[in-house]
Amino acid sequence: MKTTEGEASLTAEPKGHHYDATSIQVLEGLEAVRKRPAMYIGDIGVRGLHHLVYEVVDNSVDEALAGHCTEISVTIETDGSCTVRDNGRGIPVDMHATTKKPALEVVMTTLHAGGKFDDKSYKVSGGLHGVGVSVVNALSEWCEVEVLKDGQLYTQRYEQGKPTGPMKTAPATGAASKKGSGTTTRFKPDGQIFTDTTFHWDTLAGRLRELGFLNSGLAIKLADARTGKSAEYLYKGGIIEFVRYLNQNKEVLHGKPVFFGRERDGIQAEICLQYNDSYAESVHTFVNNINTIEGGTHLIGFRSALTRSLTNYAEKEGFTSKAKVAVTGEDVREGLTAVISIKMQNPQFEGQTKTKLGNSEVKGAVESIVGEGLRDFFIENPPVARKIVEKMVAAARAREAARKARELARRKSILDGGALPGKLADCAFDDPGLCELYIVEGDSAGGSAKQGRDRRFQAILPIRGKILNVEKARLDKILANEEIRNMITALGAGVKEEFDITKLRYHKIILMADADVDGAHIRTLLLTFLYRELKPLVEGGFVYIAQPPLFLVKSGKEEIYCYDEKERDEAIARVGRKNIQVQRYKGLGEMNPEQLWKTTMNPETRTLLKVSNEDGVEADRIFTILMGEQVEPRRQFIEENALTVRNLDI
Repeated sequence: MKTTEGEASLTAEPKGHHYDATSIQVLEGLEAVRKRPAMYIGDIGVRGLHHLVYEVVDNSVDEALAGHCTEISVTIETDGSCTVRDNGRGIPVDMHATTKKPALEVVMTTLHAGGKFDDKSYKVSGGLHGVGVSVVNALSEWCEVEVLKDGQLYTQRYEQGKPTGPMKTAPATGAASKKGSGTTTRFKPDGQIFTDTTFHWDTLAGRLRELGFLNSGLAIKLADARTGKSAEYLYKGGIIEFVRYLNQNKEVLHGKPVFFGRERDGIQAEICLQYNDSYAESVHTFVNNINTIEGGTHLIGFRSALTRSLTNYAEKEGFTSKAKVAVTGEDVREGLTAVISIKMQNPQFEGQTKTKLGNSEVKGAVESIVGEGLRDFFIENPPVARKIVEKMVAAARAREAARKARELARRKSILDGGALPGKLADCAFDDPGLCELYIVEGDSAGGSAKQGRDRRFQAILPIRGKILNVEKARLDKILANEEIRNMITALGAGVKEEFDITKLRYHKIILMADADVDGAHIRTLLLTFLYRELKPLVEGGFVYIAQPPLFLVKSGKEEIYCYDEKERDEAIARVGRKNIQVQRYKGLGEMNPEQLWKTTMNPETRTLLKVSNEDGVEADRIFTILMGEQVEPRRQFIEENALTVRNLDI
């Protein structure tokens, strides 16, 4: 039986092996981090790599929260390293009483060592697990730290988490101001640990922009020495500017965002919201600057208070009785953009990656703050309150129409004698974890895929043409679209309030469209549908994009499939120009079943792009630009990216 990390083996132990004290390994210092890096940073891919930068930046932001830092700079260096500099107090450098080592060395080389456990150095902090910068050090090929304090510059270098020598001290000169203070950390991720050590501008920019919005007045600078690109994120308006940024390409229902900040039971809450004319909900929650993408008790409290406040107002003003429809929380949140930022001591997160808040006391505090804030706002702004309630009631009517459409579809499928769509060529396996669904553009390509697939675990669902743009439609109209209904039925997990991930019939959903502009458009329509209406599939890592070739270069018996013009030119140069044939595939339907299997469907040879939601703010912005009502932002995006973007990967 093959075993992976975290699983127990059922095979017998090797002959001559005894399980005794010699079998127990004790990993010293940071060895445990290098042995099991995913336990500390989530994974060793792109997400884990950038998490290293966030850990260092979060320490600088904690200094800002404590009132000791006004500027942070992050630089991607040409040698693949990253430099983070702040003007905070600087990591302590005096001798640590217990270890008899400089505090700087203790912080950099010891897990659970820091100033965030005593409630004195930092009243509010994101790095409460105390493993941040030491983990960065452990997973770096090398790391250098400079601390400026009291006119002295203290430096120490580490390799794979271990000091290369004692901490050095010298008088501060030149650029290092004798009057200033701060910490500079420069590190190069270890290629022995990470699958890819290349930092991405867009990924870092998204997180640093967030931090700029969440920390009003804090200047955060990002520079890329590789390209010369630079940016500064300084927002004096805080989360009010954040909400405006999120809604910048949407038609808003009320010009001024609703903002209120209050403190309750030691919990500081800033909440800003604004409604737009779209049908999607965009709510972003943070605790001590940490993006809690899975929500938690603060989100529960916000939603509860929002639903209660709006439904009470609607009943009081007679809206619901006239509409003769029951309003739900889903109706209340249609077209809502909101940012919830909580600051508190001792937040309890689920796991080291800190994506969900668990403190039970936060729910009641946020509920109370939101209830009071909305009540005051409705009293002062009745026209805005009425607009919001009118949209809420319209959403309730549309939801009721969608419910009736679903019931009609169910009755029809029962009468037809089967629930699955007729176009679906299902697979033989029943285990969703082993099954794949290819959503294929066009009946011709669908026919090739059905013939070329492995029928045991690959199912094929052809779709006809370009599906409905769900960015511009409510659920009732969406469910009236036959192609979308077929996809929902084939997937089996339902939609909206009926969605149940445990009923998903395939754990790989692969979008396969032509490698041309029309194919990119269809793929974007499909991604919009999945992101807006079946978002848990994207967040759960179930969605993939197939990569069919664009060219076939043939010379004699040699065949080379190429995925872009560069690969085509390289293939031509490699085989020479004698007796050469170059075929450009206009569509998937031009490939025979054997070619489609070999290039795009065979798990042994294919390339799949996994769709993930690394930056929800940016993903929401891109979908709004590409598929929303406003034309000008879309034209501007196309003009800026036409020469550099062939395929859009979100």
